[in-house]
Amino acid sequence: MTRERALQTAMGLADAGGIGSLSMRKLAAELGIEAMSLYHHVRSKEDILDGMVDIVFSEMELPLPGEEWKTAMRRRAESTRAVLAKHPWAIGILDSRTSPGTATLRYLDTVIAFLRAAGFSIAMAAHALSVLDSYVRGFAMQEASLPLDQSGSIEAATESILEQQHMMSNAFPHLGEMAAELILKPGYAYGNEFEFGIGLILDGLDGALAGEGAEAARNAPTGAGSAASPTVG
Repeated sequence: MTRERALQTAMGLADAGGIGSLSMRKLAAELGIEAMSLYHHVRSKEDILDGMVDIVFSEMELPLPGEEWKTAMRRRAESTRAVLAKHPWAIGILDSRTSPGTATLRYLDTVIAFLRAAGFSIAMAAHALSVLDSYVRGFAMQEASLPLDQSGSIEAATESILEQQHMMSNAFPHLGEMAAELILKPGYAYGNEFEFGIGLILDGLDGALAGEGAEAARNAPTGAGSAASPTVG
């Protein structure tokens, strides 16, 4: 019995039944020990949640030194989305932990360091993290809640949509149009929307970064040679 085993078992329970299914008593039973014995390895349920979130962050890919920043941030976004699809319970608690672990802090520090090395100011790095993480986690939450199959297709809900299509076409024509012309077409997968959105964000950040650089150049102090000449008495 180790803390690592307890955390991995807790993650298995949460993956299978959601974070609400996790309790100290249920975890102890899954481990085959008494509930009180569990406290020799973890302090509390909050301690378990801290450790679980730390493991989630450790599974996310980090940017590589020297990698082009848009490529790195796209890969990071795709990795985060994949990890959250594997652990959907984590979406709502990633930022709620008051005692983040080493893997969490290393992850955040490494991403910030990468952006700074790529020419981002500290403020622009904060903007980038905020908008990227908000989009990726929000998309992951939608994917977790929509009636999608493993491929991201909405075919599992097609019959229900078809039953309502006539009503939608009459009362909600634009919604009906989208269902008929896009969602119900063969090959449509909601997951494909991710690439479009992340591309818009990265292009927007690229423009903001260029604008920040241009602003800094305009506000840079002039050289000594262009300084005002002293007044001749």
